[in-house]
Amino acid sequence: MPDAVWDGTDLETLVLADNDLTEISERVGDLRRLRMLDLGHNKLRHIPSSLGQLEQLTDFLYLHDNQLSALPPSLGRLSRLRYLNISENAFDVLPEAVTGMSGLLELRATDNRLAELPASISRLVRLRELHLRNNRLTALPDIIGSLVELRQIDLRGNPITALPEGLLNLPRLEKLDLRWVTTLDPPPWFAELERRDCAVYL
Repeated sequence: MPDAVWDGTDLETLVLADNDLTEISERVGDLRRLRMLDLGHNKLRHIPSSLGQLEQLTDFLYLHDNQLSALPPSLGRLSRLRYLNISENAFDVLPEAVTGMSGLLELRATDNRLAELPASISRLVRLRELHLRNNRLTALPDIIGSLVELRQIDLRGNPITALPEGLLNLPRLEKLDLRWVTTLDPPPWFAELERRDCAVYL
């Protein structure tokens, strides 16, 4: 990237998508006024830890369609971020930094290799949408029932074999998407979700 990009300290939006970028300078941390950052559709294997300095990053952070397998812990300081997309990468586990982003309303982590979710996902108390399509999940942790703001859970294309009954504790749940899941014997309590006007797609 031209150095001039990192001199734009008044920037509030920066879109660097679709540039075949393989790295991002640590100087991205100088853009302290950024509210929106799009690094999607590149070839990034690493994200600079200085990105965690962008405490004004509130609207969205797009990291999808890269080659990421980890995120620096410093990103957990982005507690005001509302939308994160880490889809289409190489994550085997959900980075702990993500569960530090306590302001998230929407998390997209589709098309990765996630085999489980950490219990620390319970820290995302404001989360409304959780998109996990096409991973390797066989279950959800019981603690998912504590995320009482959840409206949508997308589990399409996962080898799900069991779901916690604690999903009944989600008073605002509107959509549970299990299409393309061929491994789950639907539990009888799904009927209770549907009585509450939660659409269960099988």
